Amino acid sequence: MSTDTAPPRSTEAAGNPGPVPASALSLWAGDVATVTWRNLIKFRRNPEILLFAVLQPIMFVLLFSQVYGGSIEIEGGNYTDYLMAGIFGQTVLFGSTFSGYQMAQDLKEGMIDRFRTLPMHDSAVLFGRTNADLVLNAVSVVIMMISGAVVGWRFHEGWLSFLAGVGILLLFSYAFSWVMALLGIVVRTPEVINNASFMILFPLTFISNAFVQTDRLPAVLEAFANWNPISALVQAVRELFGNTGAAATPDTFPMQNPILTTVAMSLLMLAVFVPLAVNRFRQASSR
Repeated sequence: MSTDTAPPRSTEAAGNPGPVPASALSLWAGDVATVTWRNLIKFRRNPEILLFAVLQPIMFVLLFSQVYGGSIEIEGGNYTDYLMAGIFGQTVLFGSTFSGYQMAQDLKEGMIDRFRTLPMHDSAVLFGRTNADLVLNAVSVVIMMISGAVVGWRFHEGWLSFLAGVGILLLFSYAFSWVMALLGIVVRTPEVINNASFMILFPLTFISNAFVQTDRLPAVLEAFANWNPISALVQAVRELFGNTGAAATPDTFPMQNPILTTVAMSLLMLAVFVPLAVNRFRQASSR
């Protein structure tokens, strides 16, 4: 942790709109880097975290591609290519919940009280947490792509488009990790975070275009799926990877403009939940 004196907490909390001195910005960046490294070291010392982070998506890849793939038809394409974008979207979404779980765990174990005794910025704890989880999600996506290649998945739009697809997955995961970090601060109980995230995220991923085309769903569920933000993310990745096939695109704004919709949603989540999480964290850590 940086040994230099960070700006007074009261000054940071006041949210002074004036320009931030370069030295203060450098100290903040150093604090963020240190906390990020601390969280990455925890992953290295607990490899089971990464193991379980990728086992579930691998299971879904095998189950859907090998068990159901032969009975689900995609116009102008194959189900494995269609499926993988949904698996990628589900992987980063569930991987982002780790930010909320770990924030609640740190608050419960008193780790935040230890951070408060150090000359560091409050917000560095949150940025370090979400940055480390972004790395975990990136590793998970790489492993998912290797698994997908094994069962026959390929991308078809060139490397630039492929990298854009990976980037949009990680952008969405990073933005959503701030939503979960705020939830972890508010709830402060890891068990509740796990239960709440599964109850919310499973319907979001399954009532979407992640695993089946939305026109095969009942009318009410089809309408929900076509406006579901997860559907927009998955459709954006499919377009960038060239995995859409010849199926007609639903006539809704998110489905017709999935890349724009996903980027806009991600930036909106960051604009709303970063300041909310930082302010809530300051309140929680000052108790």
